[in-house]
Amino acid sequence: METLSSFLIPILNVKMLLLVLLGTFGGIWVGAIPGLSVTMAASLLISFTFSWDIYDAIALICGVYMGGVYGGGITSILLNIPGAPAAIATGFDGYPLTLKGEAPKALGLACSVSFFGGLLGIIVLLCAAPIISRVALQVAPRDYFLLAMMGILLLTSMGSGDTIKGIIAGALGVLLSMVGMDPATGEMRYTFGNVYLMQGISFVPAMIGLFGVTEGLSQARDVTVAAIKQNVDKIIPSLKLLLKYLPLSLRSALIGIWIGALPGTGGDIAALIAYDAAKRTVKKPSAPFGQGAYEGVIAPESANIAAVGGAFIPMLTLGIPGDAVTAIIIGAFIIHGLRPGPLFMVETPNMFGVIVSCLLIANLAKLIIAMCSIKFFTKVIDVPRAILIPIVIILSVIGTYAIQNSLVDVYWMLGFGVLGYFMRLYGFATAPMVLGLILGPILDSNYRRAMQSVNNDPIMFLRDLVTNPISLILVIFIAYMVVSQTPQWRRFMARVRAKARTNNA
Repeated sequence: METLSSFLIPILNVKMLLLVLLGTFGGIWVGAIPGLSVTMAASLLISFTFSWDIYDAIALICGVYMGGVYGGGITSILLNIPGAPAAIATGFDGYPLTLKGEAPKALGLACSVSFFGGLLGIIVLLCAAPIISRVALQVAPRDYFLLAMMGILLLTSMGSGDTIKGIIAGALGVLLSMVGMDPATGEMRYTFGNVYLMQGISFVPAMIGLFGVTEGLSQARDVTVAAIKQNVDKIIPSLKLLLKYLPLSLRSALIGIWIGALPGTGGDIAALIAYDAAKRTVKKPSAPFGQGAYEGVIAPESANIAAVGGAFIPMLTLGIPGDAVTAIIIGAFIIHGLRPGPLFMVETPNMFGVIVSCLLIANLAKLIIAMCSIKFFTKVIDVPRAILIPIVIILSVIGTYAIQNSLVDVYWMLGFGVLGYFMRLYGFATAPMVLGLILGPILDSNYRRAMQSVNNDPIMFLRDLVTNPISLILVIFIAYMVVSQTPQWRRFMARVRAKARTNNA
């Protein structure tokens, strides 16, 4: 009963309601600017709201969180420049839709399924948090290692149709992620005595460079080409279209919730896995994946926002952050004298109700604000390239510098931008490199932890992979992913489908 009454607090409190709306509006815009991440915004809000009442602070942060995750997909669709790592997969098909003049429809569809995914994530948070948290607690370092391996294998499908080039780009990203201080021994790796390499290479400047600067340099070759006319008459998707893609959105959202509930993962891995799952399960997409398939926008946008609800589950029930933003929210709780953990919902059930209510309001506000802003956002494409390209590069520089106030990051960003330009010239996709940079540290650290847990015995490590249920399921998935990429498997499936058609005839 106490939780129910606390659920109504943000709804009946005008100040909290306005703070959620303000946070959602600001989050959408912050998420849409490359480099200005939701994590950065949330960390700034901690110091800004230090003296506030905890309810007001949480209302603002929840709004920024929900709005920012969707906002990252806006520039990914319009300009092929993800505002956040969770929006990388959205651009695989979102940007080709923009090139077809369907940017408003893509944004409207992304907004609609994002609302559904967010709603499902919050419902699961409300109803099944204790159950999912107990399952997530059983996930060992070896399972995180296997998840990272799955992500690495997914890179093979992102090489612009060339598996080998996708693997090369991803492997280079993993290699670059190893630069800097070894997290286990403290030794320097691949620094060559350069002090600027000691902290490693951050994936955020790399992402901005490989997408933002690379896109700017690529478009500079055709600076006189007229902007593609966008069809702004079809923004709100029809009910028939939404119902058609509802099963895909549901599956992707469930993937997002599960991945989000695993401590330390987040929406970027969830979106990547959901995108690959869609490629493997959708038999007749609206267009080939990578060439403007609606399914390629629906899957990652459903997953990355559903991961928000999932990320709150281990935070509230175990005191373990699901991602970077929930780690910051834990800091806000501690500042205000609250300690998330197994007794959190028992000792402070009112706070649980307030968080769920704020997330629901933010999810609805995101839908309304985003739908009303789509026509404005699509005006960006109408800006002449001679003006747009310098603006994109300037924003990329500002966003990169704002991360750590470091010119070194700006140099890295520009260097990756030039590298990405030449990669495109020779048919190498840039997304695998960015994802390799993101997944490399997860792969490295969890492999080390897994080996340490078995006293560095490889036989014991392999035994655990096949005797633990979660690990065994992941191993089976990985085996399927490897086998399904072989020509023999494709020929076998072609024969099976041909036989099925013959029998049906």
